[in-house]
Amino acid sequence: MDEAQENGNNIHELAFSIRGDWLVKNNLYDPETRMIDQNKLKHAEQEVAKTLINKGFNLPLGEDENDVVWFGVIHQDTDHLNMHLWFAKKSRETRAEMLKQEGKYKGQPIGVIPLEVIEQAKRQFRKQLMSSQELRRHQEILKGVGGFKNEIVETASDNLLNDRHAKAIKKIYDALPQDMKGRWQVGNAHLTAGKGKMAKANQLTNQLLDDLFDKELKPEYEGFKSLAQEYDAINIEDQGVMHKGQRKWSENKEDELRKRLANQLYKHLAQIEDTSLNDIDQQMSELLSHVKKRDKGGNVDRTKIASSPQEKNSPSKPLLNNVKQNPKYIGDQMPVRGGSFNKISCLWRQDIRAEINAERQFLRNQKKAEQEKAQEEYESQISRGM
Repeated sequence: MDEAQENGNNIHELAFSIRGDWLVKNNLYDPETRMIDQNKLKHAEQEVAKTLINKGFNLPLGEDENDVVWFGVIHQDTDHLNMHLWFAKKSRETRAEMLKQEGKYKGQPIGVIPLEVIEQAKRQFRKQLMSSQELRRHQEILKGVGGFKNEIVETASDNLLNDRHAKAIKKIYDALPQDMKGRWQVGNAHLTAGKGKMAKANQLTNQLLDDLFDKELKPEYEGFKSLAQEYDAINIEDQGVMHKGQRKWSENKEDELRKRLANQLYKHLAQIEDTSLNDIDQQMSELLSHVKKRDKGGNVDRTKIASSPQEKNSPSKPLLNNVKQNPKYIGDQMPVRGGSFNKISCLWRQDIRAEINAERQFLRNQKKAEQEKAQEEYESQISRGM
């Protein structure tokens, strides 16, 4: 550490605090014998140090494995078990990627580790220490959330691109800024945000999704939300009470789902020529005209039908609102799907299939990598005579 400081390097320190009840729940501490599993804590600490040193900066902190010094301390003399890490680069830093390039401290080593890397290290640390039972509980809930999400995404086109939602989708299309066509995205904003060129379209899309989740996809959406909120409870068990303003895991997951569906819809609306959506206008116009005609002649039609003795004695057949019903219409609903909806639906399905195949391939590769790592560790243990 003295050598690192003499060479002008930063000494980094991080601390982790673990509640006693969490240690007991994960079989790391026995309150009767007052014994703690120091070996498991030590190995978890080593893995966290490795992550922070190798992935906490633009490049690995050390230029080789002997260029970093680190140590950790675990102490139990407070209400919670605490773990502290210190680490530093030994040789003088000369790599441009690891030096500040401007400002007051230009030429000095970068000293800040991004928050997302620290959060990743914390998750890794907890995962290393979890009991197999707790780990399975986490995995089962995450698997369930992912299953509901995939089901919603896969069936969204059939449920969203139907005649009931035609008018809402036309409104969304009209609200999209035409000077941004081809670049329609929700972006970093929430769908309910009231600013920006996409604000009106985003809000209308959010209302459309509310309607979809309340009707066609209600069971799937409720299952998704229920399991996601169950994972919120687990996070509070693991990490403690949330800070003010901190978003819940379930809220972030719902935002991701809504943004994905919205961006998917925008993407395919952008591929439809303006003239292709005229069929929606035409269908709406035809429907309104049809309803007006029906309302005008409705009383005469009903009288004629009701005066028929055969119909009077047939309770299974309701009174028809329109005798000459156009096969394009179903009651008061929107017309059956037009050419533009068919095209959007087809494109949507193609994209979803491609995404699902890519996700499956990623999971297969990940599983293969884990198996290879386990095999390497096993062979290493054998070679050391363990």
